[in-house]
Amino acid sequence: MGTLVAWWMYELTKDPLNIGMIGLAEAIPAVGLALYGGYIVDKSDKRKLLLRAMSLFGICALILLCTSTNWFQLSFANKAIVIAMYSVIFCTGVIRAFSGPAFGAVIASLVPRENLIAASQISSTSYLVASITGHAIAGFFIAWFHVTGTFMIICSLIFTGVGFMYLIKPKPPGISSEKKTLEAVTEGLKFVFKTKEVLAAISLDLFAVLFGGAAALVPVYASVILHVGPKGYGLLNAATDIGAIMMVVWLTLSPLKKRQGLKLLFAVAGFGACIIVFGLSKWYWLSFFALMLSGVLDGLSVVVRGNIMQLKTPDELRGRVMSVNSMFINSSNEIGQFESGVAAKLMGNVPSVVFGGCMTILVVVVTWFKAPSLKKLEY
Repeated sequence: MGTLVAWWMYELTKDPLNIGMIGLAEAIPAVGLALYGGYIVDKSDKRKLLLRAMSLFGICALILLCTSTNWFQLSFANKAIVIAMYSVIFCTGVIRAFSGPAFGAVIASLVPRENLIAASQISSTSYLVASITGHAIAGFFIAWFHVTGTFMIICSLIFTGVGFMYLIKPKPPGISSEKKTLEAVTEGLKFVFKTKEVLAAISLDLFAVLFGGAAALVPVYASVILHVGPKGYGLLNAATDIGAIMMVVWLTLSPLKKRQGLKLLFAVAGFGACIIVFGLSKWYWLSFFALMLSGVLDGLSVVVRGNIMQLKTPDELRGRVMSVNSMFINSSNEIGQFESGVAAKLMGNVPSVVFGGCMTILVVVVTWFKAPSLKKLEY
């Protein structure tokens, strides 16, 4: 749906800033409600919460489907369609504030602790498989079935996923009901700031994703710079996830044994370099492979950070710590999308992407000197 909405928005407005505004519309509620969302996850039946959240997400997709129909587009101006899109995306941000931590927290309740790293990496792999398939096929579906037909497929997939969630057994809450709400809400944040390894890993990824969010401008590159149309756009949009799943599968079969923190730093620096190459490229396949290599390096950082989070977090704090992770990392994708849109508007498409890659490398240099414990981190 992210691939489709970004393409549709650019088709309607021809303005990269509007693509960035999609990210902002989702990030504001996702960040604003993240801590409270983690508290709700810890005090709720996670299965029931996920079922409600994903059902509401399906309703949002149905509204976008209605908005994309010929009747709606003939009855309302493009401005009304854009406002409707932003409103629905804002609602999905609200939902994500609760569903994101719930997905992260439910893993630990499904498997024994000795299998937690393997389960976390399998979860990442399954997500990336879906992400690759969604990003790549979305471009073909847009070409074959247009926007409305693609929304129909999306809605059917969401409600199929809701059906599979019914197979999960109820997962009781892990928080004491006696605690005051404010105290319980802030416990996850306090834990992250107290645990230096977790804070350093999250902060590094936060700024890397914030400045290196070149994916936000892929619709612009596909349409204006590389001239490849929706099919080429779909493959280009999937390139990062293709690289990421290659790395995640490799690390699942052959886990990192030592110096994971140092490898994390080098991976994020390499990610920034790949974004610079993508920004400067005028050749489709060079752009594709630059994004794919950035995905390989991003996959390594995702696995290392995810393992640190799962191993360091107590069971009773999982929802709230995952909400902090969601607030720092997942929403930085949307804020990074907004930053990319604003930078493209002010600096131009190519300079804004190159600037983001350079800033990512600078973040690694600062982290190298300011957080020396991360270089020595091992698990």
